[in-house]
Amino acid sequence: MEQFDSDRSAMLQRANDAGIETILAIGSGTGPGSLDCAIRLAEQYEFLYATIGIHPHEAKLASDTDFEELAQLAKRPKVIAWGEIGLDYFYDHSPRDVQQQVFIKQLQLAQVARLPIVIHCRPSDHNEDAWLDCLKLLNEHWAPSGLGGILHCFTGAGEHAQRALDMGFMISFAGNVTFPKGQQIREAAKQVPLDRMLIETDSPFLAPVPHRGKRNEPSFVKEVARQVGELRGLSTEDIGLQTAKNFYRFFSLREKLNSI
Repeated sequence: MEQFDSDRSAMLQRANDAGIETILAIGSGTGPGSLDCAIRLAEQYEFLYATIGIHPHEAKLASDTDFEELAQLAKRPKVIAWGEIGLDYFYDHSPRDVQQQVFIKQLQLAQVARLPIVIHCRPSDHNEDAWLDCLKLLNEHWAPSGLGGILHCFTGAGEHAQRALDMGFMISFAGNVTFPKGQQIREAAKQVPLDRMLIETDSPFLAPVPHRGKRNEPSFVKEVARQVGELRGLSTEDIGLQTAKNFYRFFSLREKLNSI
């Protein structure tokens, strides 16, 4: 993201200094033309891994050539997931039928590549339309694969989380779990089993309290751990350790799992 062009290496150093050992960089970038952006970064830093995919915002730009490029990028060693992909009915930057078509196509490609998926799902205001469509498509086109995935930046209700858990997904909580209006997210964070939970920042967006309004960055993930810990009666360190173990286990990073 261009928000980090001026201090990317310093930002990553701050993440290390904050105790962050591993980062998964989301590689949807600005859509076609930048589909390898996270790979280029991950290949420079040992502790970084990458995803690939076309975000629902850019679904209308997707072409067969882009899908062919993604299929090749999926073979790169640092790529461990496909995403973020899904549906966004809040902004509707791409028509909903196109979003669904591009989503299904990428579910098919991710199955061929044997990669888990990272899901973006955002409904329209005060509605669950995108959740209903997203979970339906996942049940039809993904659940039988057994590859699972991550519900990124979870904003749904407990029932949405449970349906995803039943399909083998991890639930990832971001900075909005700290927001005053994030009570529904906090309720979900109380319910999700600790061994199925991840934490993230969604950098450069959704900076958690007390950094809200600033550019978000990976070092701020500690505030997400702190909030989830308060909800679960655990320390920030307990949540950090548990979610790190969950990440390494889910992605079969056994060497890293054995080191903690």
